Amino acid sequence: MLSSVKISFQTILISLCISCLSVYVYHTYLTYNNNQKINEEKNRLIRVAQEELFLNQSLAQLFRSTAPTSFIEAAKLGRESVVAVKSRNSEENDLHFNSRNNGSGVVISSDGYIVTNHHVIGSSDKIEVTLPDKRTMEAKLIGIDKNTDLALLKIEVTDLPFLIMGNSDSLMIGEWVLAVGNPFELQSTVTAGIVGAKARSINIMESQGIESFIQTDAAVNPGSSGGALINTAGHLVGINTAIMSEKGTFEGFSFAIPINVVKKIISDLKEYGVVQRGWMGIDIENLDDRLAGEIGLSEIKGVYISYILKDGAAQDAGIKKGDVILQVNKNQVNTTSEFMENLTRYRPGEKIETLIWRSGKKMNISVTLKNHLNSLEPVGIYKSGILEKIGIEVRNLDGVEHSLFGKSGVLVLSIKKGGIVYHTKMEPGFIIQSMDNKMISSVQQLITLLEENIGNQIVCEGIYKNYPGTYPYTFKITK
Repeated sequence: MLSSVKISFQTILISLCISCLSVYVYHTYLTYNNNQKINEEKNRLIRVAQEELFLNQSLAQLFRSTAPTSFIEAAKLGRESVVAVKSRNSEENDLHFNSRNNGSGVVISSDGYIVTNHHVIGSSDKIEVTLPDKRTMEAKLIGIDKNTDLALLKIEVTDLPFLIMGNSDSLMIGEWVLAVGNPFELQSTVTAGIVGAKARSINIMESQGIESFIQTDAAVNPGSSGGALINTAGHLVGINTAIMSEKGTFEGFSFAIPINVVKKIISDLKEYGVVQRGWMGIDIENLDDRLAGEIGLSEIKGVYISYILKDGAAQDAGIKKGDVILQVNKNQVNTTSEFMENLTRYRPGEKIETLIWRSGKKMNISVTLKNHLNSLEPVGIYKSGILEKIGIEVRNLDGVEHSLFGKSGVLVLSIKKGGIVYHTKMEPGFIIQSMDNKMISSVQQLITLLEENIGNQIVCEGIYKNYPGTYPYTFKITK
């Protein structure tokens, strides 16, 4: 009896399993067929859509062409914030401006600060600014920096449209940019191009000049200098400065000072009247395949240190001649222009982090920058006290000037019209090297000698950077 029950149970169990298997196989078969039919239908529709896409010219134009980029809003911001700049000497006829000094400027604050190129201002002592709304007014010169070809102006007006400063480090090769300026006195002209290169040096500055230009193919012509280079968001990313041309007009390349350099320069000019440059106390040169091979560097990256100044910032930090600087504050520096652009952003006393390659090893070295006088103190323009009385502004010579003209000397930056020194015919740029046969090596020494000789006739002797010979100037400081 028990055996019969077992056989019946086994039979039922087997039947149940066969039934479940049959249901599973049937369901799987149907599902597979359905999915296959769905996939076949989907593929058929895709093929139809693809054929329609490529055969239909309207759809082909829409999907296969790059969508046009609109510059309208960016151009509007630029045109509202770029001014025309004219400069002249006060001795010229009031109605006549030197056309060679016509240029552009960029309003960077609502209270009237304007950035332009130094070469637009030149040695002129009267500057006229024309706003986009046709208002014309005289501008005050706040400061200049010949090394970067920048000048900062100020007009007495409020609520001006101005451009927001962007980040030139973020610019990408191939990115669209707009140039806004006043070429050939055509006010508020906008041209477009792309960024073709960064940290470009074209050897147009003097020996101490700093070149690390943004290269574009946006058209820039005479009168555009000092104008704005903006990105498609309408942010200021550079100051248009130069072109490479044999004819004097645009031939495909234009160059702008990166706005990250401009920020530092104008901040210093506003605060100190002169640029505070951090110096490492080194000479550098670009690496090439030969030099990299000689020192055992596998990649041609970084800048090579060929000289170390005794007691300079680099030597104090432990950097040595023959080292290669790969990075400054995590920014790669593969050319001398890239290195100088990065260093320009820092003041004496500030610390930077460098990545150094030495004898096959990389190391991080912190460097506390110094000024050109090899100290940590800020350097300023001196113009008060006895200097104001005789009508001059002066500063100490920088490191490059010392190497070119010797250790004695004080540079005359400006001469007040009608002042005591003005009547001697001395000109800005004169380097005072001695007074009554006493050598002068600092502004403080000059001030001391002037104060000691009030009431006496004084003979100053010195030189000009670009003219041979020694020039004497005689004047008397009244009591």
